[in-house]
Amino acid sequence: MTFLRQRLWPAIALLIAFTFITGVVYPAAVTVIAQVAFPRQANGSMLVVDGRTVGSSLIGQAFSDPRYFWGRPSAAGANGYDASASAGSNLSTTSKALIDRVSAEIDRLRAANGDAPIPVDLVTTSASGLDPDISPAAAEYQVARVAAARGVSVDAVRAAVARHTEGPLFGFLGEPRVHLLELNLDLDGLLQ
Repeated sequence: MTFLRQRLWPAIALLIAFTFITGVVYPAAVTVIAQVAFPRQANGSMLVVDGRTVGSSLIGQAFSDPRYFWGRPSAAGANGYDASASAGSNLSTTSKALIDRVSAEIDRLRAANGDAPIPVDLVTTSASGLDPDISPAAAEYQVARVAAARGVSVDAVRAAVARHTEGPLFGFLGEPRVHLLELNLDLDGLLQ
């Protein structure tokens, strides 16, 4: 009885208290703060057009129509861009499957865009397989194709690319990037 009162009860009481604090109070507080301070980000950074959700600004989407800019290949899921299967391919540089995939992607890009040097991010997957951005070089590589497919000037397409190009975070972290979904929506005249 003494053991129960002196040792076991305080341990059980602490377990219950910390379970409540870390399992209920803390998550509830973080959720409330996030919803008040950052509601767009807390709800998935969704892009809404005409009352319809068209995607998230955090997760890439597959585009194959010549009128749109194409993103990085995705190894997430069987068909790519599956947010529930986010992962890289883990294939080594000597993997025949990787070499075949990259070679096929190079052939596809050359057939659509010509023989100019292909930026590496258009043939390699990102670590998550869900990268929503491409490099400015990857966007420039596709400008002529997109302009021709849409029947607009190259300068108009370049201006759209410039509107959706972001510099490095805080001016020095990372690389400049172009947000693909926002750019493609802008080209369709849907993004306000």
